Amino acid sequence: MKIHAPFIALFFLIVCSASAQSFPYDLPKEKPSIPLSTSMERNYDSYLAPEPKYNELYSQFKYTELKGLDYNNHDGTISRRDPSKVIFENGKYYVWYTYRNTVTSPKGAASATETIPSADWDLAEIWYATSQDGFTWKEQGVAIPRPPKPNLGHRSVSTADILKWKGKYYMYYQGFSEPSGTRGDDCPVLMSYATSPDGPWTATNKIVIPNGAKDTWDQYSIHDPYPLVYKGKIYLYYKSDFVGRPNLVRMQGLATAEDPLGPFTKNPLNPVLNSGHETTLFPFKTGIAALSIRDGNEHNTIQYSEDGINFNIAAITELMPDAAGPFIPDAFTDTKNGRGITWGISHFTRVNGWETNHAILTRFDCDLSLDIDDQGMKKAHVYHSPEFYYKQGLNKEQQERIRLENEALKEKE
Repeated sequence: MKIHAPFIALFFLIVCSASAQSFPYDLPKEKPSIPLSTSMERNYDSYLAPEPKYNELYSQFKYTELKGLDYNNHDGTISRRDPSKVIFENGKYYVWYTYRNTVTSPKGAASATETIPSADWDLAEIWYATSQDGFTWKEQGVAIPRPPKPNLGHRSVSTADILKWKGKYYMYYQGFSEPSGTRGDDCPVLMSYATSPDGPWTATNKIVIPNGAKDTWDQYSIHDPYPLVYKGKIYLYYKSDFVGRPNLVRMQGLATAEDPLGPFTKNPLNPVLNSGHETTLFPFKTGIAALSIRDGNEHNTIQYSEDGINFNIAAITELMPDAAGPFIPDAFTDTKNGRGITWGISHFTRVNGWETNHAILTRFDCDLSLDIDDQGMKKAHVYHSPEFYYKQGLNKEQQERIRLENEALKEKE
């Protein structure tokens, strides 16, 4: 059979044209100059790399039980939660946290007394511990006690975080003057300062960041104050709750100051993060990275902002650390080249359920660092046993709904 040259040329033209427009088998590290679907456009434009293994802001999280801390047989009377950032001073690591040691486990606002807590963070103080290796910790005792009445925080002080500024140390925390849950967790941000991480700490007994005006998103609560040094200023991030119990919507705001004592100015674009139950941020390259842990449309994401204000999703992950307090060597250096994080302290709550409600501290490890390449942390799939999934089983109401749906189908036959 005779094949004419024009047909051969046309065949090769079609094949070459299809090859030129088809997505290559070897996934390119750079965005190819061919028409792409919306999904593939996003894969190259929205993330730091087209694959998790190359994405410097993607990581799995590994957990290790801490040694050295006692919980009274986990009967609910002792709780440690909401750790601060970890810092390294005097040849050892320091972490501060909410510490509760009460006669009973929490019983709710209606049953709260001067000795019975309403919530896990009620009737609490700020304690601290030190460590040589980040795994075994020695509790050093109280750092910030509850002040006497009528000072703010006389009911409870909790959820502290640390700032080092010009050789001094500043602790920001929530101050409760009534049992948590009474009316929207009213707990303005307070501050104490010291010349050593071991104290003694001097309380200013003044509100550092007030609640917002009536009908604004942060009118009732400013939680989880979290300071970093960025662009020559103190960038203090915080969380607040929108109306909507029992499923609260939580977002995060930013207030800045040129002095640890303030005044702090809330950013006009607040909230700057639309998701995240707790505040966890760190310098990264020239900007700020954030862990959006739980709550909101963008929970289970790691985000990045070039200016510390406008954040975009950089990675999606799983099993993120609750209330993470990472070790951030450059948190207070005003770095222009943030190196990221590899570990920190977080917490697990409701360890034995509601009857003995309390929290424990734990260690998490990750690779969100420019200085290591731990491909074991970059896996996109982690195996969980069937028991892990079965613990997320149906509740009684859901089981009853399904039973009724089955009965309704049978009646239609």
